[in-house]
Amino acid sequence: MSTFFAFLHHIAAFVLFAAIVVEFVVMRDPISLHTARRLLRADAIVGLSASVVLVVGILRVIYFEKGADYYLHSVPFMTKITLFVLVALLSIYPTVKFMSWRAAIKQGQAPVVDPGTERTLRLILHIELTGIVVLILMAAMMARGVGMIE
Repeated sequence: MSTFFAFLHHIAAFVLFAAIVVEFVVMRDPISLHTARRLLRADAIVGLSASVVLVVGILRVIYFEKGADYYLHSVPFMTKITLFVLVALLSIYPTVKFMSWRAAIKQGQAPVVDPGTERTLRLILHIELTGIVVLILMAAMMARGVGMIE
């Protein structure tokens, strides 16, 4: 069962990263009806996969791996959790913006997005991707026992 949950955790994390990459790449194009729809779908996948990562991660820590006491003494683990929370908080802004476009999309129109908002969205997505890359580094360090507090 531990192997299955590890697999599920990793797949969800890869899907999360891929969905944010899709958002980032799609945001390079002008916001059309098509790109707005793609962004809404990708953002839904971000939310779903992040939820799976969180729930399965908690289950792994409590039931399927070394136990919470072990992980709470790991600096990389605590850094990983902090980064996950920061990325989740950052993702609120794009989600709210993308969701605000639904009325225009339902009317078959491209949402009107000012250039400053587009730049902010791209910046946030870039920061999210960077945060996830560092999070992956922390996961590798954690798996090797680096940064354990006695």
